[in-house]
Amino acid sequence: MPILRGKRIVLGVCGSIAAYKVAQLARNLTLAGAVVDVIMTEAAERFVGAATFQALTGRPVLTDMWALPEDSVVGHVALGTHADLIVIAPATAHTLARLAAGFADDLLTTTVLASTAPILCAPAMNVQMYAAAATQANIATLRQRGIIVLEPEVGKMAEPMEGKGRLPEPPLLEGEIRALLGQQSGSLRGRRVVVTAGGTREAIDPIRYLGNRSSGQMGYALAEAARDAGAHVTLISTPVALPAPAGLELVFVESALSLRDAVIAACQQADMLIMNAAVADFRPATVAEQKIKKSGRDSLTLHLISNPDILAELHDRTDLVRIGFAAETEAIEAHALGKLQRKNVDMIIANDATITMGKPDVAMTIFTRTGETVALPRQSKPDAAEAIIAYSAAYLNTRAGAVQ
Repeated sequence: MPILRGKRIVLGVCGSIAAYKVAQLARNLTLAGAVVDVIMTEAAERFVGAATFQALTGRPVLTDMWALPEDSVVGHVALGTHADLIVIAPATAHTLARLAAGFADDLLTTTVLASTAPILCAPAMNVQMYAAAATQANIATLRQRGIIVLEPEVGKMAEPMEGKGRLPEPPLLEGEIRALLGQQSGSLRGRRVVVTAGGTREAIDPIRYLGNRSSGQMGYALAEAARDAGAHVTLISTPVALPAPAGLELVFVESALSLRDAVIAACQQADMLIMNAAVADFRPATVAEQKIKKSGRDSLTLHLISNPDILAELHDRTDLVRIGFAAETEAIEAHALGKLQRKNVDMIIANDATITMGKPDVAMTIFTRTGETVALPRQSKPDAAEAIIAYSAAYLNTRAGAVQ
């Protein structure tokens, strides 16, 4: 992904059994194009060997500030000076205490003090150690200084104990890293973007509903791409079989009416709305209070009424870039252009639903109110999302410049 490409990330690994998880994080960041320099504390080497991180990053692992590689020409402060981001994971209670006290007695603490880069700490430790007053006071001190300290997860620990203290999984850590880097240099930094995803469910009775085949993959990819571009993202999602992305606000809804309420609330301060959710055109006029039984019936007739057109309802929000989607099965361009005019939006992004819905890749065409047509090649949904966000960010920033 572009936001990680060429970025210099210092990854500080401390002495915790959770250090094994960070090996996968180092690999993911490296494969995405980041230059990852791993600093291991003495205790960390008792859990994971330095050779593991060296193999995964392709770079020497640093443990001793008096024995740095020859290319570290400015000595033990070089890493901090040139870093785009410092990540400490797992961050132990001991390391958090030393950071809070301002120690500079090893390579990791010295690097932190010598850097102006954003710092992200992901604590992992025993449940009682995390809850201890001293640890909580140290975390509060670090947060007051602008260091991002993530909340650990709740779950089973290495010892026979369960509670709050687990290191978040690598995909969640990577999401937080992407969000922080995007906020530094992304094309949507300082912007607020609302994205909707998935297919709405319109209740028939307490058990059954009317729905569609939308998987939510494209909406989630768009939300993550906007996050990577530096935006504050609110993802409004129907129930989908997808993991929750990190580094953004997630709101769950089910019906078109609940989606409308959530969108209107989220768009109060937003700069852009990306309406990717597949909203049911109709809903049952009434919802049965109990499960509808088949016995004694040869057929069932449902009386359906129209759902609101959420994009059209926001037609007076001229300050909001509004982007709709047209998943069509025929006459794709004609239907897309019709929606563009009828809904009075900035863009309609169209695709052939018969060959893309639920699939991992997609071919799309962007139609704008200014008459531009941009055909995107068939590609993975994350790659298509990046292309759409890049185009939308340029559109938003150009329009904002013209207004000013």
